[in-house]
Amino acid sequence: MAQKSAEPLDTELADLPQALRWREWRTRVEAVLFASSEPVGRDVLTRVVGRDCALDLLIEDISAELAGRPYEIARIAGGWQLRTRPQHAVAIRVARGEGDATRDLTASEALVLTIVAYMQPVTRGAISRLTGLEVSRDLIARLHRQALIARGPRSPEPGAPYTYVTTPGFLAQFGLETLRDLPDLEALEDAGLLKPAADVELDLPIAGEDLG
Repeated sequence: MAQKSAEPLDTELADLPQALRWREWRTRVEAVLFASSEPVGRDVLTRVVGRDCALDLLIEDISAELAGRPYEIARIAGGWQLRTRPQHAVAIRVARGEGDATRDLTASEALVLTIVAYMQPVTRGAISRLTGLEVSRDLIARLHRQALIARGPRSPEPGAPYTYVTTPGFLAQFGLETLRDLPDLEALEDAGLLKPAADVELDLPIAGEDLG
């Protein structure tokens, strides 16, 4: 016996009073965010709310209601994600049996990832020339396995080596909406998050408007 097809989702909810319609839209958006482990884009959320729904105001409304909760809606990688607040990270790691470790990247990995983020697309050779250090294929592979970088277009230099770029996973892990949200290098050094090996002085000539 053929299954009856599901009824199409009523996104307009024209038969509901405005207050109830707004509440239903909020519930739907919050449910979609809760069910997703990745940032959810505007195009996805607009599938469940009406064309007259002010989605940004709806997100702000949900965020305001979550003000006292241990989780929040964050704008990440061009979408929205429901996540726990940073101040609860240690408690969550302990509950998972992960101890209180606060970093996964080595100093060399963090340095290479920073250069990729600010200079992409960039080759492994260019990173080595910039730092004066040998950047191994194993190091690149470790960043690739963590879904922080990916292969970009081939470089026009002799041998046409691959370039490397950051991924949406990079944006999500570091809580960035776009690459334009990258902090300046001085801020990273002041926070102790960027420690160039062998006293390398970084001078990355990247203009903010060039970042995607």
